[in-house]
Amino acid sequence: MARIDDMLRHLKAHEGSDLHLAAGIVPRIRSHGDLAEVEGWPELTDQSLREIVREIATEADWKSFEECGDLDFAYGLEGVARFRANYFVQERGAGAIFRIIPEDIMTLEDLKLPAAIESFCHLNQGLVLITGPTGSGKSTTLAAIINEINRTSSRHIVTIEDPVEFVHQNQKSILSHREVGTHTLGFSPALRAAIRQDADVVLVGEMRDMETIALAITAAEMGMLVFGTLHTNSATKTVDRIVDAFPADEQNQIRVSLSESLAGVVSQLLLRTVDGKGRCAVHEILLKTSGLANVIREGNTPMLNSMIQSGKQLGMQSMDDSLFAAVESGTIRAVDAHRKAYEKSRFDPLVAKEESAD
Repeated sequence: MARIDDMLRHLKAHEGSDLHLAAGIVPRIRSHGDLAEVEGWPELTDQSLREIVREIATEADWKSFEECGDLDFAYGLEGVARFRANYFVQERGAGAIFRIIPEDIMTLEDLKLPAAIESFCHLNQGLVLITGPTGSGKSTTLAAIINEINRTSSRHIVTIEDPVEFVHQNQKSILSHREVGTHTLGFSPALRAAIRQDADVVLVGEMRDMETIALAITAAEMGMLVFGTLHTNSATKTVDRIVDAFPADEQNQIRVSLSESLAGVVSQLLLRTVDGKGRCAVHEILLKTSGLANVIREGNTPMLNSMIQSGKQLGMQSMDDSLFAAVESGTIRAVDAHRKAYEKSRFDPLVAKEESAD
């Protein structure tokens, strides 16, 4: 048994999300958003840490890590969970992060996601972007969407990830899980191949570069339903990020293509619940309407905020509205919502009320 297994079992038993290992410090786990040292575990040295993490890496992966200083892969511990592993080198030596990937894929109902997100499962084509910072639950939301498609419709679903996280069993659909570095050289080659693989639905784990973004948009234009992720925190910034990935002389053309293919944007954040025993997802949601294409073509992205406000009856919502509703329902604290809000003055009375109650 690998020595890391005991640490990973401890992570699962204490409802943690991430195990942090680094030379020069005591191992820590992140639980409900907070990092805490694990009592009874010794401070790691560069040598001891490398010995521990080398046990579960293949020879090829370890050679790659020693050559470039970074490594990503998935590790499965039977009866516990799968983990997304990231090895790196930092000032004091080696480091590693293990993020738990739940064995059971949560459904849309389990996650209590807005109905507008469920509507993406029934699209036949278009580009849907799930965005947010690292650790905001994008992968979990996407897994629930793919699970719903798999459960309810007969399609060929291709997932392209680095590494593969959630593993779906074939139900009504057929799934092809492809891992970058193992099954394909990169996101772009895999996405280009998916166009020739009779794929109906494609999940792109990360839209990292201009070529991947361009191919995702092309696939959507050709009739596929494409899901992708970006590290942006609003619909406006998402559209700007895509356009800005291209040279200035290509941006007008990409606006035209994006305006025709974009089916929706969901920006997601995770905040600690009031009881401190879990986390709650809040969302900004932009859906495709007749006016969306013109706004994108004209480069008038600030107008997207107005479109979201006027589209509430369709299921659209702003991040501030979602935060406000979560505070009023008693799910999250006002002070936490205030930190994430754009229009902070709107939350000042809620913070004052909360502080007076404390």
